[in-house]
Amino acid sequence: MIPSIPQPLGFRTAYGAYVALFFFYLILPLVVVATFAFNDSMFPSLPWGGFTLDWFFNDTEPRMGLFHDGRLLESIWTSFYIACWVTVLSVSVGVTNAFLFERRSFPFKNVLYMVMLLPLVIPGVILGISILVFSSTIANGMENNFGIDLEFLRPSTFLVVMGQFSFIATITTLIIAARLRKFDTTLEEAAQSLGASKLTAVWTITIPYLKPAIIGAAIVAFLMSFENFNTTLMLVGSDQPLTIAMYGRLREGSTPELNALSLLLMTASGGLALLSIFVQRDRK
Repeated sequence: MIPSIPQPLGFRTAYGAYVALFFFYLILPLVVVATFAFNDSMFPSLPWGGFTLDWFFNDTEPRMGLFHDGRLLESIWTSFYIACWVTVLSVSVGVTNAFLFERRSFPFKNVLYMVMLLPLVIPGVILGISILVFSSTIANGMENNFGIDLEFLRPSTFLVVMGQFSFIATITTLIIAARLRKFDTTLEEAAQSLGASKLTAVWTITIPYLKPAIIGAAIVAFLMSFENFNTTLMLVGSDQPLTIAMYGRLREGSTPELNALSLLLMTASGGLALLSIFVQRDRK
C-alpha cells in the first residue's frame, strides 16, 4: 500500500486488520510462554494454579527455580562462552571481508562472493554434519597414521564455535559491507594527502564510521550463536549449550521452569535487538 495514494476505507480497514492479526499471531505464543512462567503448578498448562515466583527463585525439588538449577546455569554459561568466541571471530572476519569485497578487484571475485553466501542457504543440520564428517576424518587420519589424537576435532565446544562461525561470519560481512558501501572514500584520500598513512586513515576515519554496523553485527552474531540449535546439535560434545539442554529437558517433561528461562531469554534478546536497532541508526 502506497501512503501517498488515497485508498478506499474498506481496503484500509482490511489492511489494518491484517497487520493487527499478523502481529497478534507472532506475539500470542510469547505471551502464553511468559504467563505460564508464573503458574503455581507442576505443568506449564491450564488450569491456572495461581501466581508464584517459585520457578525463578525456589531452591528445593521438585520446584527447583531457574536461579538455583546448576545444570541450566552451566548451560547458559556454555552458550555465553561460545557466543562470545563466535562474535569475536565473526566480526573480525566480517570487517576483513567487507573491505575485501567492497574495496578490491581480483579474479573470480563474484565466484568467491557466492561461495561466501553458500552457508546461508545450506540447512543447519547439513552444515553441521558436513563439518563433523570433515573434522572427524582428519582426526581419525591423524590418529591412525601418526598416533596423534586431535580431540578438539571431535564433537566439542571448539567444533560448535567453528560450525556457528561458518555461517554467522557471512551475516556480519553483509551487515558491515552494507555500511562500508555508503562511505565516501574521498575522506580517506584527504587524510592521506595531509600525511596520514593508508592504515592510519582507515583506523581513524573509516573504522569509526563503521562502528554502528560493527556493534550491530556483533549483537546479531551473539544472538544467533546463543539461540542456534540445528548446527550445534550435530557438533556438541559433553558441555551442552543452553538450546541443547532445553531440548533434553523438554524430552524428559516440561515444567514452568523452562517458561521462566524462556521469559528471561526473550527479555534479554529483545533488549539486545533494540540496542542493535539504536546503534545502527544513521547519524547525520
